[in-house]
Amino acid sequence: MTSAPPALLYAQPGIVVTTDRFTVGHSSFAIADLTHLHTARGPHDRLAVRAVAVTAVMIAGVGLLLGFTGGLQRLTAGAYLALGAVALLPVLLAAAGARWRPPPYELWGWHRGVEVLLFSSDDQRQFGQVSRAVHRAREGIRYGGWGAAPATAEELWRPDR
Repeated sequence: MTSAPPALLYAQPGIVVTTDRFTVGHSSFAIADLTHLHTARGPHDRLAVRAVAVTAVMIAGVGLLLGFTGGLQRLTAGAYLALGAVALLPVLLAAAGARWRPPPYELWGWHRGVEVLLFSSDDQRQFGQVSRAVHRAREGIRYGGWGAAPATAEELWRPDR
């Protein structure tokens, strides 16, 4: 008896999910070897994190310099208001960085006893489609495979009356 060819669950350039394989770029995984699938968010963009850190350090340095030199006592109310607005700059940079360069969505799983990053994408829609396809392929293997014909009405169990 020959087995049926694997069904295609998702296909885009560089990403193919069938009922028996998951291929991303040059990496290919047998669906039967994947376990403990879970999703996560990746790290924030390094450039945004660095911009926030540098801005916060510079503002703290200016504040310390003004505090030690006695410059804070000579400032007007408008200057204090401006310093308060500048102190919000790291928060605004963090919010802008999270909006413009959000952390990627990641699909993790265990492959032959090692936890590996299977797939990562900035596009939430594409990530959802790929992760659902991989989960469907896993469920197909877990529940007896994709080649089994659906049960007919005669094969269904019915209680004795």
